[in-house]
Amino acid sequence: MIGGDGLTPAVKKEADAALKAHALIKVRVFCDDRSEREAMLHTLADELGAAPIQHIGKLLVLWRPKPQKERIPDEDRKPGPKEVKVLKYSERGGQRPEVRTLRVLGNQRLTSSGTVKRAKPRKPVSVKKRRQAD
Repeated sequence: MIGGDGLTPAVKKEADAALKAHALIKVRVFCDDRSEREAMLHTLADELGAAPIQHIGKLLVLWRPKPQKERIPDEDRKPGPKEVKVLKYSERGGQRPEVRTLRVLGNQRLTSSGTVKRAKPRKPVSVKKRRQAD
């Protein structure tokens, strides 16, 4: 919201932070002069590198593409827990299947019967076998 003080540096800073987080923002202006609101819209758009989308009454809409977050691949990181739905069908044909949601961790696996088991630890491969595989 832009109050009676107009476009202050604090307002510009908050609008910039909101555009970084959401890409599309609405700004309410408490000013009765339409030309002044129009000037505020263009000033905000120019200074923040955003596109002025709409000006409806006392509401200004701005858009700027959201910056991509840089992901640093971490090789030590294992896959996180997954939520898996398991259907257990009834032996009688006319009943609904039972639906269970299971949490499967990175070191676990889901069996065909619908139970969760720990994954078997990998056996270390000897140097001799590694050379034969190459």
